[in-house]
Amino acid sequence: MRNAELTELKGVGPAVKTKLEKLNIKNQSDLLFLLPTRYENRTFIKDIDSLVPDEEAQIEGTVLVCNIIYRGRRMMVVQLADETGVLTLRFFTFSKYQAAGLKPNTTVRCFGKTRQAGSGIEMIHPSYQIISNNNPAPLPKTLTPVYPTTKGLPQAKLRQIVSLGIQKQLKQTDELLPEVIVNEMGFGTLEEALIKIHNPKPEEFYAADRFSPLKRLVAEELIANQLALRRIKKTTQSNPAQAMTRDTLIKRFVGRLPFALTNSQERVVNEIKEDLRKPVPMMRLLQGDVGSGKTVVAALAMSIAVENKTQSVLMAPTELLAEQHLENLSAWFGPLGVKTVLLKSKLTQKERGVILNEIKSGEASVIVGTHALFQNKVEYKNLGLVVVDEQHRFGVDQRLSLVKKTGDNNSVPHQLIMTATPIPRTLAMTAYGDLDTSVLDELPKGRGEIKTIVIPDDKRSEVVQKIAQETNKGRQVYWVCPLIEESEELNFEAAETTFKSLSSELPTKKIGLVHGKLKPNIKTKTMVDFKNNIHEILVATTVIEVGVDVPNATIMVIENSERLGLSQLHQLRGRIGRGEHESLCVLIYKKPLNEIAKQRLHTVRKSVDGFYISEKDLELRGPGELLGTRQKGVIGLKIADISRDAYMLPSINRYCADFDNKYPGLSEKLIDRWVGQQIVYRNV
Repeated sequence: MRNAELTELKGVGPAVKTKLEKLNIKNQSDLLFLLPTRYENRTFIKDIDSLVPDEEAQIEGTVLVCNIIYRGRRMMVVQLADETGVLTLRFFTFSKYQAAGLKPNTTVRCFGKTRQAGSGIEMIHPSYQIISNNNPAPLPKTLTPVYPTTKGLPQAKLRQIVSLGIQKQLKQTDELLPEVIVNEMGFGTLEEALIKIHNPKPEEFYAADRFSPLKRLVAEELIANQLALRRIKKTTQSNPAQAMTRDTLIKRFVGRLPFALTNSQERVVNEIKEDLRKPVPMMRLLQGDVGSGKTVVAALAMSIAVENKTQSVLMAPTELLAEQHLENLSAWFGPLGVKTVLLKSKLTQKERGVILNEIKSGEASVIVGTHALFQNKVEYKNLGLVVVDEQHRFGVDQRLSLVKKTGDNNSVPHQLIMTATPIPRTLAMTAYGDLDTSVLDELPKGRGEIKTIVIPDDKRSEVVQKIAQETNKGRQVYWVCPLIEESEELNFEAAETTFKSLSSELPTKKIGLVHGKLKPNIKTKTMVDFKNNIHEILVATTVIEVGVDVPNATIMVIENSERLGLSQLHQLRGRIGRGEHESLCVLIYKKPLNEIAKQRLHTVRKSVDGFYISEKDLELRGPGELLGTRQKGVIGLKIADISRDAYMLPSINRYCADFDNKYPGLSEKLIDRWVGQQIVYRNV
């Protein structure tokens, strides 16, 4: 039964099976390791009058009224009352059967997130069930898991399928962690951990600092992750790469730059030179704070590849960033007689044909692009170096499918991965265990200072005044409305509302709007217009976190800043301060602030050092964010979080050092369970 077919489970037909496969679930056993990303506490009912904004809660009440109204869009508004008060429920997508089912005097139990509206507290799109007064449904005794899912597979259906998988397969699941490790780390059995992770009791889950079944599974995943990374490094470095011994072009390149390299740039360039001289592939992670000059370091590495008669590619996460890279690289390489091309999706067939020929013939030495770089039609003459910008935006397999495209089946290209998300040194080894690490820890001279202020949202009018003054001087402004709501509709509305209010408050200013629901070409055009100073103000969701350089932008306003993590706030702030003028970052928050939010905002206000901020982020991520957002390494983690679980890493690294010798055959099974097919790309 171990690899029993999914379709043997009740309710799983071919269509549902296809959806489960998108979640990497191929058989019943895989369901046990589809782990919850968070939980909902539906074990008790709250009185309506005790609700506060921004909490998840379950309430039960009687429908007073259900109306379908039109306020710019169609919505269903339901008023629900219990003995203590009245709550509004709002639905943007609904069917006529739902509306008919919510007639007055119907008893409804619903669970959702509360928010403050002008008329009081309300819930948007709560999940709900109609309760029979004669036979009321009992409350669950355990927390309700929320699983990663895919379109067309609702949580209720997925919970039912996972529960069936657990019943059928739990006793058949192999215990893969050696007994000595389980005992040393003080864990229970895998069976017990799986039962409790899918359906924890609230008193157990909230009682301890670290929920022990979670620790058990995290340790197993981190061990598998480390074993996989060690294997990746070994496999990749068993392949030959071209030894690049000539590096005199660098002197001419640096001599033409309009600025001097910082000490840390020179140090990192020397580390890269040493790697490139070896006949094994360089696998280096280049960490640098926002604006620390990573691109010029990458260009210097590319100049070594050029001089050694090989091609380089630079992969960017968006076409807009790829175009910005092309602009910089063409300005640096053009005078040296080196041909730089951009491969993007928006090219005519003729243009594409010309560029593909230039790549195939080797006429193009430096190639910039996005995922288009690794399509089958792209043939390289002699690919020697792959540079990836903002690695976390790419799929693992994407960035390394280029390894197979060298043009020489006997060698693989050198790899340089750049990330602007500083990772505490203690974690870099684990997150990127297959990469050597270089750090740019100083900013180039001549940059304007960034001042950060924190203000409550009732002083918003003062911020608008400041924006008017700056734009009158010819400067530009970002106004960010973070993605903070579960509902995409509300995120889009928040940006739209801000856009409309700023347009009426500053009628003479040219304002652009960028959010996730816009078509990519409209988004790109708006960003380009902002870069070219056609728009003075850009209202955006966090899509600009990794964005273009606009040296003229001197103000960054972030609404609801208390909702964002430290690293995200720091990344957004990094969009300004790129020119010579002093810049201002304004963090607007809603009262009241909890203690963690206060500390976060205080940290960002007092420091612009990304590495200090990332260490602080680590401290502030407590057990309250037990299953929160993850900092992912090279291999995506299902349940471990390298920040939260940092305390385990020394032991795990020790166990992994000679794991294969001590426990032959176990590595393969652990990697298969937790990492799956994510490392196939390396076997070249």
